[in-house]
Amino acid sequence: MLETSARLLRLLSLLQSHREWSGAQLADRLDVTARTVRRDIDRLRELGYPVHSASGTAGGYRLGAGAELPPLLLDDDEAVAVAVGLRTAAAGGVEGIEETSVRALAKLEQVLPHRLQRRVGALNAFTVPMFGGGPRVDPNTLTELAHACRDCRRLRFDYTAHDGTHSRRTVEPHRLVCARRHWYLVAWDTDRADWRTYRADRITPTPPHGPRFTPRPPPAEDLATYVSHGISTGAYARQATVLVRAPLERAAERIGPAAGTLEAVDAHSCLLRTGAHSLDVMVVHLVLLGFDFEIREPPELLAHVREIRDRLSRTLAAAPAAGPPPGGADRTPGTPSGSSAGS
Repeated sequence: MLETSARLLRLLSLLQSHREWSGAQLADRLDVTARTVRRDIDRLRELGYPVHSASGTAGGYRLGAGAELPPLLLDDDEAVAVAVGLRTAAAGGVEGIEETSVRALAKLEQVLPHRLQRRVGALNAFTVPMFGGGPRVDPNTLTELAHACRDCRRLRFDYTAHDGTHSRRTVEPHRLVCARRHWYLVAWDTDRADWRTYRADRITPTPPHGPRFTPRPPPAEDLATYVSHGISTGAYARQATVLVRAPLERAAERIGPAAGTLEAVDAHSCLLRTGAHSLDVMVVHLVLLGFDFEIREPPELLAHVREIRDRLSRTLAAAPAAGPPPGGADRTPGTPSGSSAGS
């Protein structure tokens, strides 16, 4: 089976490197019989590759549309996944990559078998992506950062912090992490002698870079969680640990990586570590989650919740007694205004 698969790939390669081959030429190149070539051509057609043939002395085999492209070494689900990924990229996220993604998607669809073209076409026609206007990253910057990580080469860049201040940084880059349309560089800051996380859209590389360095042990085994903690908790003046009375899966539906990190406690609860600029913002954030919760730390957050509770109690106590509902007291509860219960 492996030998047959390798021969099919070799046959595809030959068909793509030359416009037309005779059966005898292909048999000679593949060191098989003409009958085996015909069987392999039939296999390629079954896989959806447009192999055309002509009989006679001037006849032979050639690929149809897409002959200039490399073989599609993907199964059905993989091909659809790549097409969906390209469509998502075409909607934005990395600056300047939209048009490139559209061109790549068009080329992919050109060589997809008909059955997959229908699946991908349905996805493209009946899905509407909705993305927020997040920061856009120059793809050249991402490439430069990735190369520095790969080559273990020191990186120099200008950095703009969230408050608008500018600084020059020299780092030993480790990894790029993507979280909800934001790209982050995890790196060892040589001047501060500590690990730092930098927003890629705020980085302006200032080559030349170098020299090479020996990689350090990373700051955490799970870099995604490390970055999530940094951007959702560590970056804020006030931090808290809260027991959320909900299973981890349900809590994760409402609490994304940028809002906090979650850790399962049992089947019914999880720990949330989060941060905010003030205790007021923290309380609002926790209340709007829609779950019961228990404050573990800091103690002043619990005291602030009590203060807000007392303020709300006073507000409710001072409110006038509720009067009859608009439209008259005899209206049937739950019946819209202008309608009758018997209609």
